[in-house]
Amino acid sequence: MSLGPVMLDVAGTELSAADRELLQHPAVGGVILFARNYQNPAQLAALTAAIRAVREPHLLVAVDQEGGRVQRFREGFQRLPPAGYYAALYQQSPAAAQHAAQCMGWLMASELQAVGVDFSFAPVLDLDRGLNRVIGDRAFGQDTPTVMALTGAWMQGARLAGMVSVGKHFPGHGGVTADSHEALPCDERPWETLWAEDIAPFGHLIAQGLEAVMPSHVVYPCVDDAPAGFSPRWLQAILRGQMGFQGAIFSDALDMAAAAAAGDFVGRAKAALAAGCDQLLMCNNRAAAVAVVEALADYRDTAAQARLARLYSRHFMPLHHAQQQPTWAEAEAVLAQFAADTASGMTLAYDPTTRGGTVL
Repeated sequence: MSLGPVMLDVAGTELSAADRELLQHPAVGGVILFARNYQNPAQLAALTAAIRAVREPHLLVAVDQEGGRVQRFREGFQRLPPAGYYAALYQQSPAAAQHAAQCMGWLMASELQAVGVDFSFAPVLDLDRGLNRVIGDRAFGQDTPTVMALTGAWMQGARLAGMVSVGKHFPGHGGVTADSHEALPCDERPWETLWAEDIAPFGHLIAQGLEAVMPSHVVYPCVDDAPAGFSPRWLQAILRGQMGFQGAIFSDALDMAAAAAAGDFVGRAKAALAAGCDQLLMCNNRAAAVAVVEALADYRDTAAQARLARLYSRHFMPLHHAQQQPTWAEAEAVLAQFAADTASGMTLAYDPTTRGGTVL
């Protein structure tokens, strides 16, 4: 059985009989985990093992484990800094900031793989323009060169640990004020600005072999009237054609309010696939998930399946193996410095008249 086009969620800390039945559906290709699925590392390892045992080849297992505000697994895991912390460090020492980002990418990947998670939906490649509270310190900086340098380092760290990266939210979510979880944002800026500033980090990481991308639920009228994640022009003509991206494309969650622009749940799913997505996130609505997988029961895309198959982790090793590596000690030193900086009140102060931030 090949990987299907839908990644869905489960309700609890172990699989129910209904979960097992649904995960065997041919349209299912992965499971995204949330904080509600987590009690401790041992329980999580048992849950991911159960998910992998449902079918062969096993379903992809993913999570949002960026660090800072967006870290689903906390107690029993290292508390990772928000991406904005590396941006603050970058103002003082670019080399130190890149080293910290690489160490934390490696640490995130090592801890997740030890409990059977294939990858995290990270890094965020959006620029923090001080406009969008949903992005904020999830971004690696306010200017393009900083974001390119830090996300490249973070991706290399994850790759050293054996994990792929998923850049989001293409072509950039930082230029709007609306929250796409609640409304449909519209970015009115011209193509030249988007290409030179917001899209550049995606191009930079694609050149380094970025394995997957997640488009935004944002409309960019200079290119298309459809949100990027439902736009063949954005995903096929620009991302794949113009930028040469050969990795997997994941939709952002189809339960978000902005996704309603593409219709009901089945309509959204079909529109995202037609636009060029390889796998769809269908979360937090089991009835809608069932409707979507039933509607896609006969859907097959061999090229998408091949791209998705390249996202498996090959390094499900016990954590103590990672703890014996020199990078573990380096990562602990970064966390100790982060704790000290946090205790001393280090923050980013944004000046809307300038690029970059200052450390206070």
